[in-house]
Amino acid sequence: MKRIFVYILGATTALTSLTACEDQLEDNFYNPEETTEASIGGFFTEMLDNNRVRPSYWDVRTFVAMQPGVYTQSLSFSNSNTKYQQNPGYTQNRWDDFYRPGGDGGGAMAHFRAIEAAYAKLPEGEKASAEIFVQAAKVIMLDEASEMVDLWGGIPFSEAGSLNLTGTVVRPKFDNAEEVYEAILTGLEEASAYFATAQTSAAFQKQDIMLSGNVDKWRRYTNSLRLRLLMRTSFADEAAAKQEVLAMLNAPGQYPLVDESQFNILLAPLTNYTNTLNSALTEIGSHSAPEYMLENVLKPANDPRIEVLFDKYGRTVNGAFVPNAEFKAMPLSFGTEEQTQKREDFAILDSATFLNNSSLPGIAMTAAEVNFLKAEAYERWGGGEPEQAYRKALEQSVDFYYYLNNISSSSKAKEAAPTAEEMAAFLDNAAVAYTGTQEEKLAKIWTQKWVHFGFLQAVQSWSEYRRTGYPQLTFTPSTLAGYELPPSRLTYPSSEAAYNTNNYETVRASDVRTGKIFWDVK
Repeated sequence: MKRIFVYILGATTALTSLTACEDQLEDNFYNPEETTEASIGGFFTEMLDNNRVRPSYWDVRTFVAMQPGVYTQSLSFSNSNTKYQQNPGYTQNRWDDFYRPGGDGGGAMAHFRAIEAAYAKLPEGEKASAEIFVQAAKVIMLDEASEMVDLWGGIPFSEAGSLNLTGTVVRPKFDNAEEVYEAILTGLEEASAYFATAQTSAAFQKQDIMLSGNVDKWRRYTNSLRLRLLMRTSFADEAAAKQEVLAMLNAPGQYPLVDESQFNILLAPLTNYTNTLNSALTEIGSHSAPEYMLENVLKPANDPRIEVLFDKYGRTVNGAFVPNAEFKAMPLSFGTEEQTQKREDFAILDSATFLNNSSLPGIAMTAAEVNFLKAEAYERWGGGEPEQAYRKALEQSVDFYYYLNNISSSSKAKEAAPTAEEMAAFLDNAAVAYTGTQEEKLAKIWTQKWVHFGFLQAVQSWSEYRRTGYPQLTFTPSTLAGYELPPSRLTYPSSEAAYNTNNYETVRASDVRTGKIFWDVK
């Protein structure tokens, strides 16, 4: 008899059964339609199978390209009067995918609570071997919870998913955003201590579709995530962040990081995946090269990433394709009709790297991001060499985008990586060289991290843009009253007011698009 696992939507009492994963997972992974008992390893695999982490059609088309990709100018967008207005249905989907399974996300909260409940019921003699699943699942849930806070602010957290954990239906309260961050940082520190001595197992290797049971990578990922979030809070509580960050950076043996490219934390597509982002990006005109990135940042530096980030594009004339003479971005000031008519005259996202690449992985953490974080910390607080970390981050970012280009499933010819001489010239170019005042150096760190994030990590990009104020983007005002400029947070989905009414009332007054997340103080 098939067992149905019932979940509570994180902030509502609506129930949903855990349906079979839409992806064709291999037989050794959890299939809820065939499972007869709670499987910790199976829940963990389902948790990892997340198309909000992987660059999938639905996430890019309905969320990234319509919200954070617009708010960071990491994607082009239609210059309509609704360009800065969030789509309530699509942001509802994004919210739901954290709290429940069955959508495009991995249902991190629901699955984690199910893992906790199953673990609690194990005989004492079996808990030690299962704890590695609990700790790794906790890291995934905390990573995704931090994104939820960064997007919305306070969220249902401590009481969310109670049905899975206790069998009791609870309408979860909204936890304060800062308190959620504190819980996340504590949980990551605990997980790091666990992974320091943990041993992998055949079962963990089999179920871990992200890192194949590599405990060292799990430890580095955990520490790097904690570094990211401490730096995110560093303008809100600089003293505390400084103390914790420098303690980590000064003890690399105790806190190993994702600071070399071999440790990048990536979620590969499933082996039977053949879709690409072409439709997701072209359906709403999000595939043109972003003007500020190409014209103001990359071209002045003769940046080698241009060749793998963009195509020059062109027009078909008398049956023959005529490419544009140079990489040139469409002006952000064009109206919607002019955008449509002249798109072919301007550069677009690279077809091999992005548009026709079914091999694109999901990105959880890269060495480039970690070294940009180290560069910022060293520049602000000392304790290391900021220029060395900054230059290393740039090199790793270039390598990473050439890697994405070269693993492409596209038939287009792949680009050769820049030579050592070309890289040296790039790093010494005045537009990126580590020179100037401290603020100018920090601006370069933050701007280059924005380039590195691009649209594939648009949620992280939007968070860092709000935290730092860089790059200094200009937004053409919309004519729609109340939506003239991008928001500083997303407003809560309608399900909260409808089904979690009493708890929503405690946050209703602050549920405005101009509200700020607690770390957004600069």
